[in-house]
Amino acid sequence: MPLRLEGTYTALVTPFREAPDQPIDWEALDGLIDVQIAARVAGLVPCGTTGESPTLSHEEHARVVERTVERAGGRAQVVAGAGSNSTREAVALSQHAERVGADAVMVVVPYYNKPTQEGLVRHFVEVAKSVRLPVVVYNIPGRTGIDLAPETLARICALAPNVVAIKEATGNVIRAQRIVQTMGERVVVLSGDDALTLPMIAVGARGVISVTSNVLPAEIVRATALALGGTLEEARREHLALLPVHDAMFLEASPGPVKAALALRGLIRDVVRSPLCPPTEATRSAIQSALDAFARGGR
Repeated sequence: MPLRLEGTYTALVTPFREAPDQPIDWEALDGLIDVQIAARVAGLVPCGTTGESPTLSHEEHARVVERTVERAGGRAQVVAGAGSNSTREAVALSQHAERVGADAVMVVVPYYNKPTQEGLVRHFVEVAKSVRLPVVVYNIPGRTGIDLAPETLARICALAPNVVAIKEATGNVIRAQRIVQTMGERVVVLSGDDALTLPMIAVGARGVISVTSNVLPAEIVRATALALGGTLEEARREHLALLPVHDAMFLEASPGPVKAALALRGLIRDVVRSPLCPPTEATRSAIQSALDAFARGGR
């Protein structure tokens, strides 16, 4: 049966221990995965940007994916981050994810080297053809410096049947609806921006790959389910109540704020790897205020 991509997927953070070497905190990672599964998220997305993939070694990246697959144990889908600005490396990461039992891979648009649209077609088709797994394309031009055009996505899908979804993080709902309009059920659109989940679902997206769900998994699962179920008034109320928390998660470069929020809850240590740095005290205060207000019933 084809993989059904729908609902809430958590862009999982990678917990670290303290300096000087900041090793991965495997016990904390297991705990986070258990919390997510207890909240009934549809899936986990390890080793994406929120998982600080740029500062993980190849060995660490592989181990995080393996550990997530093992800990999830089939209770939630695992969509393994497998992107790189090197096509060869993205192929290797995707093949590793397939070997260790991931359900799908997420491949970000290559960053920094700014390929042409033709280069993007060749990159994604080569990666997709290297595995049998479903492939989720991740378009986030604000971080990569290049935008994957809808026409390019259509070309990729025509050449690679296992490209089945796109994480749309352009911040543009019109873009999302045009993908839905032109490609129909051929490609699942997943929101890549927590604050746009409801409007994107309203125009045809089928869920979200969420940062905030690291901290409030059950609440994001509920809000997403309400939106998908068409319960507009209640979905709008939940969505608007969560907006201040979504905003707080991006007061500084992600995943600094979401890690600070998890640390406030005692789930991980507040450690990010350089060149990122922990949020300022002002940001921490704003995060705490947003979480407190939500807990008091910001609805």
